Amino acid sequence: MAALFGRRMRRGAASTAVAAAAMAALSASGAPSAVSEQPAAAAADRPSAGAPGQEDPSITGDSPYYTELPELKGPGPNDPPDETPATGSAESGIPATVLDAYRKAEASLAASNPRCRVPWELLAAIGKVESGHARGGRLDTDGTTPSPILGPVLNGVGFANISDTDGGAYDGDTLHDRAVGPMQFIPQTWESWGRDGNGDGRRDPNNIYDAALAAGSYLCAHDRDLTVERDLHQAILGYNRSQEYLRTVLRWYDHYRKGAHEVPDGSQPAPGAPTGTGGTTPSPAPVRPGRPGTPSPSPTEPGKPDKPGDGSSSKPTPPPTTPPPTTPPPTTPPPTTPAPATRLVDLGDGELTAPAGERFADRPAVRAERPDKKPAAQAKVRFTVTGETGTTFEGGATTVTVTTKADGVAKAPALLAGGKPGGLTVKATLLGTTKPVTLGLRGEVTAPRADKLVRTDETGLTCEAGATFEGRVALTATRDGEAAPGVAATATVLAGADPADGEKATDKGPYFLTPGDEHAEDRRTRELTLTTDAKGNLLLPELHTDDTTGTFRLRVETTGGAVVVLELKVTEAA
Repeated sequence: MAALFGRRMRRGAASTAVAAAAMAALSASGAPSAVSEQPAAAAADRPSAGAPGQEDPSITGDSPYYTELPELKGPGPNDPPDETPATGSAESGIPATVLDAYRKAEASLAASNPRCRVPWELLAAIGKVESGHARGGRLDTDGTTPSPILGPVLNGVGFANISDTDGGAYDGDTLHDRAVGPMQFIPQTWESWGRDGNGDGRRDPNNIYDAALAAGSYLCAHDRDLTVERDLHQAILGYNRSQEYLRTVLRWYDHYRKGAHEVPDGSQPAPGAPTGTGGTTPSPAPVRPGRPGTPSPSPTEPGKPDKPGDGSSSKPTPPPTTPPPTTPPPTTPPPTTPAPATRLVDLGDGELTAPAGERFADRPAVRAERPDKKPAAQAKVRFTVTGETGTTFEGGATTVTVTTKADGVAKAPALLAGGKPGGLTVKATLLGTTKPVTLGLRGEVTAPRADKLVRTDETGLTCEAGATFEGRVALTATRDGEAAPGVAATATVLAGADPADGEKATDKGPYFLTPGDEHAEDRRTRELTLTTDAKGNLLLPELHTDDTTGTFRLRVETTGGAVVVLELKVTEAA
């Protein structure tokens, strides 16, 4: 494969006019079309779905990109620009993990956004142009680059000017943003479009699965249908507003559609590595700045044209000579690496509380801070639940590890209260420090509750003085429509039929008997505490009467506020 990765483009904020004229320029250049042309009337009826406006940065901040094109079948000097590229060559190989990520992103988007119809070959074309398929497939076992792939500092010198938006969390630079990862997202765009493509609960721009799914989602913005040529071109221009970029991506897109195959991870040279180095060079060859839209000079390989179809001679081209600059080029200070986190701050308002068997309303949350008390991004915090209540995090785990974002906040998954009331502690431990840093967040599981209580027996509630009511009062407690076991309930005999008569237990009228065999007079009670059984049922003891006649109330209330009030009548003895 021709080692042409040194040929690159610099794009500045002033180049946004290219997006507006992209369609006319593309037609004039004779660039290959990656989709069938749609009828003009159909395209005109579609709503506008353009790239970001001139005031907005592109997804990459218009960072440099690789302008290598796939090799043509006939590399003669008079080949037209849209000559079909060769297939089955080494240029068609895509590292196994990277190819898997592109295909999984296509499948995920086909399910979540079937209208868009984003093909994996388009993601492969962009991945090739942005990072050479993550530097030739140099990824760890979960698809993450061993070290971040960073674009240039976006300080307005040759590129867009974007002040820091992530506190250095993704790019390590607290002054300006830099494009990050295999698909080259600038941090502020990643915050909006980042996705979890591998299901690990994180959105990492350095992970090929997360980055590929995020790129596909971004291309599908504005309700695009990528089988429509205009939508396809505008989606690509949203990535980098450059006609050359559009043409390069489309060339690779056509190339992969006509044939691509899997190769082992790390078996291809990394971008910028000379032939035969095995791809050990970790970063692209240096480039010289050029005006927006104008490629910088680059070396060519003997026997091949400088650019397909541009009429260049197949003979070796001597390198251009450049007079020494009269003024030194602008220098950019190296990015600063934020200090690591050294402390944790509890963000909770008080104790974590939930009834047994229910979800806690609040989630344990802490903020990791650096020595200057500023938020620490990318810090790892381990949360552990301790206690005898049976409480776990959602999913059943008692220990989880969370990575902080730019705000330094780590929030644990939701807690599910166990079935045993009591106290618990959620320990938050800051990992990666020389001295242990731990916070203990207190919590409590309260008694289970019920939100509804209904009577289920049909016995009469009228009795003669000095006798015993027939049958026993039965009730059922539920919570959210389900049986509520283990719920405490209080049954109280009140005087009179009107609530105005008071809610305090009476000292006359119907009564219960507490367990025991002797001194029945001492066992009388008009207030009793019970607990629902495993099915939420509550069966009250027998009710007896003394010689007081009249109307009384039986009030039964559960933890959680479910209430039933029944009227009791005691008549004269026959």
